[in-house]
Amino acid sequence: MRWKCICAYDGGKFHGWQSQKNAEAVQDVIEAALASIFEKQVRLHGSGRTDTGVHARGQVFHFDGDWAHGPERLLAAFRALLPMGIQIKSVRRVSSFFHARYDAKGKKYRYFIFQGTADPFEMAYCWSINRSLDISKMQLASSLLVGEHDFVAFSALNGDVMEDTVKNLRVLSVSSRGRHITLTAEGSGFLYKMVRSLAGALVNVGLGKLEPSDLYQILKDRKRVPLIHTAPAQGLFLEKVVY
Repeated sequence: MRWKCICAYDGGKFHGWQSQKNAEAVQDVIEAALASIFEKQVRLHGSGRTDTGVHARGQVFHFDGDWAHGPERLLAAFRALLPMGIQIKSVRRVSSFFHARYDAKGKKYRYFIFQGTADPFEMAYCWSINRSLDISKMQLASSLLVGEHDFVAFSALNGDVMEDTVKNLRVLSVSSRGRHITLTAEGSGFLYKMVRSLAGALVNVGLGKLEPSDLYQILKDRKRVPLIHTAPAQGLFLEKVVY
């Protein structure tokens, strides 16, 4: 039996999604729960990794395991064993051909920014910037990056890279409500630290360090520059994996 699960987690409590030898990752904790439920080691497969400090509301993974009860009982078993920082939101049986990573058609992320000093209940889930940002310029800049482009200038890739750096960025938007700013990015796929790089670049546009046209030129030049810096991890949320 193959099971598809959607989970949420507080990335600040773990060393990323993917299993590691010397640190506790989200995958490690969920696999420990699976071992307890099935009384044997069970390997799960995620839609992709998230870095240390990055959060998720809609991470997807699958695993194989024979279960004599319904998915609601499996969900209850998960919730009894997992810590507060991880929540399995749904469990359902799927075809044995389904793969959480290879069947994904895209992902949706949100990045949260606070203009000013965020309170203690928000600080761990946003980038608190004690400056005012020019939202209209950020919106213009974001619109220039939408579409299919080579986004190598907005990644943290090093050396020779086998991954295709051309991605279809279907949505990149900036919205604000009071002092809260939300960046939404949805696309066919994302390079290493690409969303955080886009967030860092857009913030520099908002601060007046870059013009929207500068960002477009950097995209076309395919060369990362110092003003394309990686925004802090705690503001980033994986919202949804599209299949």
